[in-house]
Amino acid sequence: MVPVLLPLSLSYLGLWASGLILVLGFLKLLSLLLRRQKLARAMDSFPGPPTHWLFGHALELQQTGSLDKVVSWAHQFPYAHPLWYGQFLGFLNIYEPDYAKAVYSRGDPKAPDVYDFLLQWTGEGLLVLHGPKWFQHRKLLTPGFHYDVLKPYVAVFANSAHTMLDKWEEMAREDKSFDIFCDVGHMALDTLMKCTFGKADTGLCHRDSSYYQAVCELTLLTQQRIDSFQYHNDFIYWLTPHGRRFLRACQVAHDHTDRVIRERKAALQDEKEQEKIRKRRHLDFLDILLGARDEDGIKLSDAELRAEVDTFMFEGHDTTTSGISWFLYCMALYPEHQQRCREEVREVLGDRDSFQWDDLGKMTYLTMCIKESFRLYPPVPQVFRQLSKPVSFVDGRSLPAGSLVSLHIFALHRNSAVWPDPEVFDPLRFSSENVARRHPFAFIPFSAGPRNCIGQQFAMNEMKVVTALCLLRFEFALDPLRLPILLPQLVLRSRNGIHLHLKPLGPGSGKQLC
Repeated sequence: MVPVLLPLSLSYLGLWASGLILVLGFLKLLSLLLRRQKLARAMDSFPGPPTHWLFGHALELQQTGSLDKVVSWAHQFPYAHPLWYGQFLGFLNIYEPDYAKAVYSRGDPKAPDVYDFLLQWTGEGLLVLHGPKWFQHRKLLTPGFHYDVLKPYVAVFANSAHTMLDKWEEMAREDKSFDIFCDVGHMALDTLMKCTFGKADTGLCHRDSSYYQAVCELTLLTQQRIDSFQYHNDFIYWLTPHGRRFLRACQVAHDHTDRVIRERKAALQDEKEQEKIRKRRHLDFLDILLGARDEDGIKLSDAELRAEVDTFMFEGHDTTTSGISWFLYCMALYPEHQQRCREEVREVLGDRDSFQWDDLGKMTYLTMCIKESFRLYPPVPQVFRQLSKPVSFVDGRSLPAGSLVSLHIFALHRNSAVWPDPEVFDPLRFSSENVARRHPFAFIPFSAGPRNCIGQQFAMNEMKVVTALCLLRFEFALDPLRLPILLPQLVLRSRNGIHLHLKPLGPGSGKQLC
């Protein structure tokens, strides 16, 4: 009797499980359809380009080049239009200064549909926090970016840059173009590890190299997940080889950060180590986080420390890489501006053999060229918010709470209603007179409002030091056979790299600068 009942029981159990899966699947589909209806209804008053029945606008963006397509849509639909990634994820895509101000002057949280993909890696750091917790962390981290803290980093930036430039000196002897993006990325991460963990100037050890590789892989895997609809569901994603690679890389990154935090905390218990830290040329980011306290004397927990360190490494690495690489491309594309920047750097430096903090404010033409390259090639081309309350726009249209908003910085920076001749490289757009006449939300490479990039001064200082040293050591020229193809990911990249010809400028060109 029992052997007969057992298969029947298993059969009923299988049917019950199948029925449960079908019911759960149906409920999930129903919730997606209701959410789509809500998002679509919110954007009823905003006309936009036609959508594919399954892929929304995503397929057209992939096939035609998303940046040029969105710029063309910006001409067709002033202010904003709906933008659908598939059938269930829809944003109001905005690219007009008054629209940007209406949303980004507030403190609305980041859109979880995009940024939650980072949580397994970065944890709940400043990038994804919102509400009182975000305000507390922002207040605790702000002293870490005070100019007194940033001043000694000038030498750190220069040291890492020289390692890269020495390598380029060897590569330039082959008299052929090469892709600069990866080398700039390695240099930017090396700089961050020195400024975050206090890593020595002796190069990457095995442990540091593993961490470097993990950060690079996590950045790539995150972008691939955003682009692949089948990976958006957590349960499915963690079962795939792609998801398991992500978890392994996360473990490497977390182990490294946890180890450094433990070692630094232990060192702070030792009086001799405390004295060494006090005598160091500069405090690193971890020193500042470990010493941070709020008004009630509460400090960051270990989990919060790791989240902020991992967030800083993520946000500060690829963005700087993109910014420096596209700037050097612009210099190669416009040699007259390249030469003028080089002459200014030489004039500021005079007969000295090292940069000082005060020099950074004197390189005004270089700064204008950096900003113009940011306008044409913003390191982060698109950012996302979810409205915590309704918003009304300048033309009378509005969005309800819960709506998703995409600020397309690339399209905003090439909006012909804001920027005359937007495709022309013109650094004088950023003269003090022109800046004073322009809408404050017309140029926002570091986002805007209360949730703007906390590390933008750090990034600008690194950009100035590294690009100045590059221009002193080399003359940059295009490879006409390998022009870059714009690729918007988490940061703005090139599908085929950024290949440039480098011509060393000879003795006295800046090789010994530090």
